[in-house]
Amino acid sequence: MGRYILKRLISAIPVLLGITIIVFLIMAMIPGDPATAILGSYATPENVEKLNRDLGLDKPLVARYFIWLGNMLQGDFGRSFSLNRPVLDEITERFSATLVLAGTSFVLCSLMGILAGVVSAARQYGLADKLITFTVLIGISVPSFFLGMMMILLFAVNLRWLPVSGMYAIYGGGDLPDLIRHLIMPALALSAVATGVIARMSRSAMLEVLRQDYIRTARAKGVRERRVIMGHALRAAMVSIIPVLGIQAGFVLSGSVYIEIVFQWPGVGRMLVDAILKRDILLVQGGVVFVAAAYVFFNIVVDVAQSLLDPRIKT
Repeated sequence: MGRYILKRLISAIPVLLGITIIVFLIMAMIPGDPATAILGSYATPENVEKLNRDLGLDKPLVARYFIWLGNMLQGDFGRSFSLNRPVLDEITERFSATLVLAGTSFVLCSLMGILAGVVSAARQYGLADKLITFTVLIGISVPSFFLGMMMILLFAVNLRWLPVSGMYAIYGGGDLPDLIRHLIMPALALSAVATGVIARMSRSAMLEVLRQDYIRTARAKGVRERRVIMGHALRAAMVSIIPVLGIQAGFVLSGSVYIEIVFQWPGVGRMLVDAILKRDILLVQGGVVFVAAAYVFFNIVVDVAQSLLDPRIKT
């Protein structure tokens, strides 16, 4: 197992390197002078020249990349000019909020998706199967940001059950119940599409396993149906379901960007949008690389979990 984890970690290095190159080149190809955009009305020739020196924009493109990469490998992501604070401090602070939202959404979509898939497969062509299939198709078809806006209109504006936006109440609150009340709508909106995908794949994986000979043998021996479904079929189907969970984890993490905008959630997604609008180059580059590294790490965890269920993957 240790060799397998080490192999996966080593294979992630070129992926992350490629991400740094792509992000750096995209930011370098943006039209206009970043220093002029940052300074705004203070963009005198002297100030622009000084800021270009501070940002290293007066150096060749390749030299700028390796300087930025070398600093990042030492834990120095640079300093945000729009916020006047270290980039890494801002990212880690914002990422904790994103992790709360994305983590809750991932847990919800995993539990609801697998449960819906298992029930649908166990009651194939029955009423439960038809209702779940219909609901799943609606969940997959409706964009998360549109669902979020409809939830705000219904539960926040009309019924006044839940707060409209933010992570905590502006006045008072700040405790766990307050966080949960603010988390319900964005987490459900973000998890809707992923729940539908996981449910469909779980149903297909379960149906394939339920057709196997050993499942028929277990039923012929009089094993209780619940034990057949949960103890035998689901365990075998998880080998096919876990990779889908890994893919949907990436979808949830990337989808949190527009959900954070809709609900004004103070996470990395909202930070990146603000940084792009302000042309804060180092903050954008650092944020994207940090999120990409988190996604790669999570995929390694998923691969390790899958290898524990299916030892053949290690070979």
